[in-house]
Amino acid sequence: MDRIDFRSDTVTWPTPNMRVAMAQAAIGDDVYGEDPTVNELEALAAAKVGKEAGLFVASGTMGNLAAILTHAGRGDEAIVGQDSHTYLWEAGGMAVLGGVVPHPLPTDSIGRMDLAQVEQSMRDDDPHLPRSRLILLENSYGDKNGYPIPLHYFAATRALADRHGLAMHMDGARLFNAAVALGVSAADVAQHVDSVSFCLSKGLCAPVGSVLCGTAVFIHQARQVRKLLGGGMRQAGILAAAGIIALNEMTDRLAEDHAHAQQLAQGLARIPGVIVAPEQVKTNIVFFHLDDAIPYSAAAIVAALRQRANIWLGDHGPRSFRAVTHYWIRRADVAFFLEQFHDVLNNSRGEAVGDSVDF
Repeated sequence: MDRIDFRSDTVTWPTPNMRVAMAQAAIGDDVYGEDPTVNELEALAAAKVGKEAGLFVASGTMGNLAAILTHAGRGDEAIVGQDSHTYLWEAGGMAVLGGVVPHPLPTDSIGRMDLAQVEQSMRDDDPHLPRSRLILLENSYGDKNGYPIPLHYFAATRALADRHGLAMHMDGARLFNAAVALGVSAADVAQHVDSVSFCLSKGLCAPVGSVLCGTAVFIHQARQVRKLLGGGMRQAGILAAAGIIALNEMTDRLAEDHAHAQQLAQGLARIPGVIVAPEQVKTNIVFFHLDDAIPYSAAAIVAALRQRANIWLGDHGPRSFRAVTHYWIRRADVAFFLEQFHDVLNNSRGEAVGDSVDF
């Protein structure tokens, strides 16, 4: 890449093998079901997560929304974590476009809703109330350092959902990060949910796209919803070819990104003025904060890093940051970031630039 970019794993460029595959991809009209490369990707994705069928969509947000609108209708309710991606970061699509009412619940330090509270929140059969139809889950949990939630939580949620006749959808944007961190297969992570979507364009490096997976009947229905959302793509095999490379070549190496995130968290913990919890970093996301001794805002520090070292970092509030490691971030890049961040903070306190810390 032409910069050291920690803002997100969405910034990843396609790998050289992906570019070759895209240039050589066999294509057809996907809306007619005639694009062989899209069909191959959808079958491969479904097999990877242990589901019957897959649907190639333009984005993770589209995949989640297509799933929600397939599982639930107008006036139905979806129980969801109050800091989950589907609730906070998808433009309110379930309510705005689908008339599905979100019922947000608090989550714990790793992203789990309390299951007793989930059960208590389910609606009685009452004409005054929306109908509880769906539980929305996430793994890894982006807002909690990308924490990989253990599988027993989903097994317990499945038992609860079955008792009350609710469906379960998992936002698995970084599903393979969760699987690698837990030491299990992606199919193991997704085994308890009715549907799951995952991104090809984050840590897996494909330029565009996600795949929604579920039963064959569910995916047949979701295909119509995708069309409704404007997501009927045509010669999409050019994009799907990169997704096939992503699934065949990029999933196992995610442990490198996790190691670099831990390197980053451990290094930040040794810098005075930085608040971080390395023990919470299990995948590729690191949240960290400034204590009161640092007089600059997060935005000012982000600007200084970009100007002095071409390091791109995302601020996450007035005093907070989020850094995400990925294929294009190497160990040396993390070390350089730590050196530059340390120097910027020293400048903010009026100390000498260049004091070194062993990272």
